[in-house]
Amino acid sequence: MTAGAGPRGILRRLAALLFPPGPEGGHGPHGVLPALLVALTFVSGVVDAVSYLGLDHTFVANMTGNVAFLGFAVAGDRQLSATASLLALGAFLAGATAAGRLRRGREPSGTFAPLVGAQAVLVAGALALSAAGAGTLPVVGVLALGMGLQNAVVLRLGVPDLTTTVVTRTLTGLAADPWDRAAVRRVVSVAALFCGALAGGLLTIHHGPRWALAPAVALLLWIALAGAVRAAERPAR
Repeated sequence: MTAGAGPRGILRRLAALLFPPGPEGGHGPHGVLPALLVALTFVSGVVDAVSYLGLDHTFVANMTGNVAFLGFAVAGDRQLSATASLLALGAFLAGATAAGRLRRGREPSGTFAPLVGAQAVLVAGALALSAAGAGTLPVVGVLALGMGLQNAVVLRLGVPDLTTTVVTRTLTGLAADPWDRAAVRRVVSVAALFCGALAGGLLTIHHGPRWALAPAVALLLWIALAGAVRAAERPAR
């Protein structure tokens, strides 16, 4: 198999599309990390599809929407659950706080794989709870905890235009700024979130949340493994 073939070659080509290598060649400034963040964005769409369509119309990744839903629920909308929204917000903050403490004094790129791995374990836990008929709130709490981990590590990495969960600012930049390489990243980010939501929505509506959570776990494990390989290769470069 040639160096450009296989999953690693695909990751490198996508990363080069988002962040082209410099004049001297080689890899872009973030290696394959941008491609992994695009995959995480897809997972965010899947997970939010599960939580909104299958768990009392609650977001576990998009906290902007969740805060609005909390306001609607307090105002009297009976289709929304203030308890579920509050739980999602609290669990998300707990996950972000835990990730922030774990990464102190460590290189951000070194915490990416372990925290995504922990997120995979949490999503697997949510899958197990759903299969056991544990009810909505435990599943919401576990999923939101994992998304808090994800958002904290992505925030610290600071890769431009690839937040993995929120696209409002991305869409604003896409509309307001001239078309350049950043616009390509923004289009890819929005498309990844849309495709994740579409895939998660189709699976949740037609087969149930468990059928959407299972591939999300598999994808997160693959992202964590690829991130670990990336971290191991960096010192050699």
